[in-house]
Amino acid sequence: MSAATAHAENPHAGQGSVILDIGGDVGALVVTMPPGMEGVEVEIRPAHGSPAHAHHPHVAVVDRPTPGGVIPSLVFPEVEQGRYGLYPKGTDDLRLMVTVLGGEVTSAEWTG
Repeated sequence: MSAATAHAENPHAGQGSVILDIGGDVGALVVTMPPGMEGVEVEIRPAHGSPAHAHHPHVAVVDRPTPGGVIPSLVFPEVEQGRYGLYPKGTDDLRLMVTVLGGEVTSAEWTG
């Protein structure tokens, strides 16, 4: 889905706050993305492996306002604690490994 499609489906996508549902063994993941990736969809998969054709939670990269300016990022607001791989949606191109802790917000950076 392109950024234009995402905004057509939800004209408020990427605007305002993201509600995180964390606590117990559930955390959240925020990933800072490189410029130019707005609209790219990213899947999160358990580290033990799961094929690209299986259903995985995914979110789009969105420009988000910060005190330092606009930063492209993605947010997974509710993730069971554990180790995960991040992939461009529908691919087996592992780009980042993260460990999410319950009751916490994990931050990571997707480089180049």
